[in-house]
Amino acid sequence: MARRDEIVVATKTFFPWRNSPNTGFLSRKAIFQSIDDSLMRLGMDYVDLFQIHRFDYSTPVEETMEALHDVVKAGKARYIGASSMEAWRFAKMQHTAERNGWTRFITMQPQYNLLYREEEREMLPLCEDQGVGVIPWSPMARGRLTRDWSVTSRRTQNDAFALKMYENAALLDKPVIDVVASIAEKHAVPRAHVAIAWLLSKSVITAPIIGATKPEHLSPAISALDFSLSDAEITELEARYLPHPVDGIIPPLPDTPPSLTPPSAIQNY
Repeated sequence: MARRDEIVVATKTFFPWRNSPNTGFLSRKAIFQSIDDSLMRLGMDYVDLFQIHRFDYSTPVEETMEALHDVVKAGKARYIGASSMEAWRFAKMQHTAERNGWTRFITMQPQYNLLYREEEREMLPLCEDQGVGVIPWSPMARGRLTRDWSVTSRRTQNDAFALKMYENAALLDKPVIDVVASIAEKHAVPRAHVAIAWLLSKSVITAPIIGATKPEHLSPAISALDFSLSDAEITELEARYLPHPVDGIIPPLPDTPPSLTPPSAIQNY
C-alpha cells in the first residue's frame, strides 16, 4: 500500500457532472463546487494537481484564474494544470495569473501522439520555453496505434469521440500505423512500446497518460519504459506524418481557411 505522499493524485473540472443548473464550465461557483465534489468522492482533503479540462469561452479568464488560485490557497490543490486549447489562449491565461500574482499552470495536457502532432507547431514550444510540464492524452490514439487499421474492437465501433477524431483521417494515418507495426515486429515488442517510446524521446514530454480498464493493461505500458528507438527509427516514424485539421479542443476549429473578413461579407461582396 502506497503512502499518500508517494503518489500524485490529479483530477479535472469543466464538463457538467450532473444535469442541473450551475454545474460545469469554469465560473468561480462551478470550480469551487467541482473541487469539493472531487475531494468528497476521493475521500481526500487535497489533490496534487487540479486541471481545467478545456477553455471556457463563456467565463472571463480573470474569474477562472482567481478561482483556481483560491483553490490552491485554500489547500485543496497543490498545483493547477490545463488541457487542450489554442496556445495563445493558454499564454493569455498564464499572463493573467502572472499579472495579478495568482497561481500559474504547471502542466498542459494536449492531444499528442504519432497520428496527431499538430501541437508541435505552437503549444509544445510554448510549454518548453515556459517550463510547463506536458502530459499528453491519447498516446495510443485511442488504440489505433496498437493494431492494424482493419482490425476493429468494441471501442472502435462505439467510441463516438474516437470515430470523429480518427476515422476522418484514415488515409493520412494508415502509413504511420504501418511503420509502427514494422518496427514493433522487428524488435518483437507490442506496438504500444513503439508509440510510448516515441513520445518519451521528446524532451518536452513529462509523462504520457495511459488509459487502462484492467490491471493487466498497465504491464505493457510499464515495460515500455525499458524500450527505446534509434534516431533512424524516429525519423522513419515521423516521415510519414501529414498535417491534420486541428482537433481535440472545444469548440472544434472550422475546416475553412482563416479569414479576417466575416463569411457573410465575402458572400455579399
